[in-house]
Amino acid sequence: MNQMGNMGMPQQNVNVQPAQFQSFSNDSMGLSGQENIGLIKDVPLEVTVELGRTTKSISEILEFSPGTIIELDRIAGEPIDVLVNGKFVAKGEVVVIEESFGVRITEIIK
Repeated sequence: MNQMGNMGMPQQNVNVQPAQFQSFSNDSMGLSGQENIGLIKDVPLEVTVELGRTTKSISEILEFSPGTIIELDRIAGEPIDVLVNGKFVAKGEVVVIEESFGVRITEIIK
């Protein structure tokens, strides 16, 4: 004769066993980490070079016209910031390569 549970369903015997997991060692973690980095090497990231910042009111911005000079919070020749996906990662200096601007990394921020 079946006994009915709380939900009107017959109770069943269930075989329960503890889960078994593979143990990890420090050697295998280092190796797999190096192998896995290859999976994300081609992911594009946004690199931003920031010369400086300033704050302007709406009326000042509405007065902008070609030739307007905007003073930034940096001194000429001071290192510029390099951001990757919005995170500050390095300092650098502006260089000219043929007719294009570039950045020479001078310091990596950890």
